[in-house]
Amino acid sequence: MSEVLLEDLDHVGPATAQKLIEAGFSTVEAIAVSSPAELATAADIGESTAAKIILAARKAADIGGFETGDVVMERRKLVGKLSTGCKEFNDIMGGGIDSQAITEVYGEFGSGKTQVAHQLAVNVQLPQEKGGLNGSVIMIDTENTFRPERIKQMVEGLSELYGEDYDHEEFLRHIHVARAYNSNHQILLVDAASELANELKDSDKPVRLLIVDSLTAHFRAEYIGRGTLADRQQKLNKHLHDIQRFGDLNNAVVLVTNQVMAKPDAFFGDPTKPIGGHILGHTSTFRLYMRKSKGDKRIVKLVDAPNLPDAEAVISVTTAGLRDP
Repeated sequence: MSEVLLEDLDHVGPATAQKLIEAGFSTVEAIAVSSPAELATAADIGESTAAKIILAARKAADIGGFETGDVVMERRKLVGKLSTGCKEFNDIMGGGIDSQAITEVYGEFGSGKTQVAHQLAVNVQLPQEKGGLNGSVIMIDTENTFRPERIKQMVEGLSELYGEDYDHEEFLRHIHVARAYNSNHQILLVDAASELANELKDSDKPVRLLIVDSLTAHFRAEYIGRGTLADRQQKLNKHLHDIQRFGDLNNAVVLVTNQVMAKPDAFFGDPTKPIGGHILGHTSTFRLYMRKSKGDKRIVKLVDAPNLPDAEAVISVTTAGLRDP
């Protein structure tokens, strides 16, 4: 990260710098990836001045220009891979869940979406040689589904798997959970998550995973009828871009779960469709569809990815966590 101070940027005085920091723009990188309208509102300045500040921040942070493919390829080596704990699942994802990308998991109730979220919250704290990213977790819980008891079971499962004595309380200390009570609160919690990640970035467990479970529950409940659809989609779009920015700035894995709807007019194929419309479909980097199978088995289908073919994996949801069947 750049060591440039906000006051060193053109058009930023001490008063403006203080306003930006209070609004959550505490680094040059955060300013560089923001929009002029967003910055103007936060710092109470004109949009033209905000645009100049953003331009200065992009030059200082050395982002926002054109790069050749080989440079991008070199930078992609910094992208982390978070293990799911299942070989087949990891294989269809190219070795694990990518950081700096939004991975969306959708499926019916009971299909295992929240189980995947809990397992990743445990696995991310492991060292890299065991498939983790040696980081902490921020979880935005909109459906009251986080269960520390489940984390304890999964940590005990890891202890058995690796023959080590892991302390579940230590794992729970590195999981930061916030309950979102409505869509506005949910959006604000992403700003709070950015502040927390900034505080922890120099610690031994920087934030390497952001979970939003579920992304769409509040939007679905609050925006009813076609008349509110445009407002809902605009709000959801901005929320997703804030989440993506969090992943980019913190080199973090971003996992969002999504609800589904049934299409009663579908005579052939699976009538289950994800909600959130095209905006969510386009913004998610990886899209996974989970469905129930026999017993404790679940089928995970990779529906969309920029660099991987469509594929399926079978996993088992056990008391000890996600395992290969």
